[in-house]
Amino acid sequence: MPTLAIVNVALFAGLLGVLYQFGQRENWTLSRRVLLGLIGGTVFGFILSAAYGDNQAVLDSTLEWTNIVGSSYVSLLRMIIMPLILITMIAAVIKVDEIKSLGKIGGTVVSVLIITTVIAALVGVGIALLFNLNAADLGAGARELARAEVLEARRAAGADYSVIGTLTNLVPNNIFADLAGSRPLSIIGVVVFGLLFGIAAALVGEENPERGEQIRSFIDTTQAVVMRLVKIVISLTPYGVLALMTRVIVTTDGSAILNLISFVVASYIAIAIMFVVHTVLIGLFGGNIRSYFQKVWPVLTFAFVTRSSAATIPLTIRAQIEELNVPAPIANIAASFGATIGQNGCAGLYPAMLAVMVAASGGTEISFEFVISLV
Repeated sequence: MPTLAIVNVALFAGLLGVLYQFGQRENWTLSRRVLLGLIGGTVFGFILSAAYGDNQAVLDSTLEWTNIVGSSYVSLLRMIIMPLILITMIAAVIKVDEIKSLGKIGGTVVSVLIITTVIAALVGVGIALLFNLNAADLGAGARELARAEVLEARRAAGADYSVIGTLTNLVPNNIFADLAGSRPLSIIGVVVFGLLFGIAAALVGEENPERGEQIRSFIDTTQAVVMRLVKIVISLTPYGVLALMTRVIVTTDGSAILNLISFVVASYIAIAIMFVVHTVLIGLFGGNIRSYFQKVWPVLTFAFVTRSSAATIPLTIRAQIEELNVPAPIANIAASFGATIGQNGCAGLYPAMLAVMVAASGGTEISFEFVISLV
């Protein structure tokens, strides 16, 4: 390991120590510490890039060690996703008063997610046309072109599924495989199993009140333990953001970004438009916009840095329940479906923009019918 890399790792450890010290202060909330980690990682990343831009060996050695923190944090989050969703769904359903409203809750959540995703797709199409984006111009955009190929492959594969087949795939046929995340819809499978298990447990409680009380006590205790584990992992967010942001800055190819500047600018404008759409929705339903963004700041920051919807689920559920006072069943259903069918970015903006770009490069006419089929 190069000596300079050792120095860099020592500096990084010092930054972790600074974050820890701020964490001991009562007036430094998690949001503040996440912001500090974001700024610290950005500055440290730029310093490393400026100091060792031509010395890739030092940068690689440094990132090998800093990535231990970032990768471990993401792994911990992924570890608690399935247990959190499963136990919280079961705990919510065994409350008899909430069983009656589960269908309405699920329908409302899915409807809102579909509407916002459709809006995102339309925004993506509009921005791509406005900027006259074309896949042929992405000479340095290997990732974007690769993503376009993946999307096309998925589209071709999806053509073999009917609506009935797609709905059937939402039902798990092996809960243990879904708990291991073996398929794209594993999270939905766990949600469905949790709902069914909770309903069965509630029915057992109606038939045998004594046994029902034992089940409720066990579920409540298990949920308390899982939520405590979630709090422990989420308390590590500032350190994870520091490490992840350092990696993002160091590994970002400035020249590639310049070659893709129109696509990058268009993407961020599209994202900004969707932020406005979400803000308007919050205001329309009587929410305090400023308070909302203050409470969900750690979630937004982590999502931006990791670009992982699945890894963000625990933070999303925690923020909904503890910060926004959203009932547990709504929080779980919204987070679970939101990280799969409701991704305004990965399921709306990004695929729509790439589809328009690929179509334009291939000479396909961007007609009304094309847009409708795309959405």
